[in-house]
Amino acid sequence: MPVQRADARRNYVRLLEVAAQVVARDGADASMEEIARLAGVGSGTVRRHFPSRPALLTAVFAERVDGLCQQAGHLAEADDARAALLDWLREVNRSAATFRGLAAALVRETSLAEVERAHCASARLTTAGEPLVRRAAQAGALDPAASIGDLLALVTGISLATEHHPDQKEESARLLELAVRGISPTMARKRS
Repeated sequence: MPVQRADARRNYVRLLEVAAQVVARDGADASMEEIARLAGVGSGTVRRHFPSRPALLTAVFAERVDGLCQQAGHLAEADDARAALLDWLREVNRSAATFRGLAAALVRETSLAEVERAHCASARLTTAGEPLVRRAAQAGALDPAASIGDLLALVTGISLATEHHPDQKEESARLLELAVRGISPTMARKRS
């Protein structure tokens, strides 16, 4: 792959940042023209970096998953294992609705096998979150029977349950906090 000029790299990074915000706000059908306008570039610049909507969505999706995996890595050595796990789960929860919209749009425009091969988001998030779950369980802050798969399924369920709620972000955050109090009731009582 050829090395990008500095301005081209800045444009690419800016486009991804703006695209992530617009997709989070408007869903996977967000306007590429609006993304270009908000990023301060022309639509030709968007098309040079992302020749199709699936290419843009794939990049946003990968960026989100990469960010969550990096965050899990940083939190893995935090002093408070419970807080580290909960911080990460809250961020996964915030991203879940966007992931669902991106995945649905990519499936519409490509084959499911291509999407799964390209991202394997579930496997990557499971691998990234496992050390956080293990440390929280060892610290007595999480039921040892709870797995990373259980917690990711919980977040996915919350995302699905709140999909059509007028304020999905607020409602999904509220439900996650309710679930946290349920899976860690002794910790919730200590804070009261």
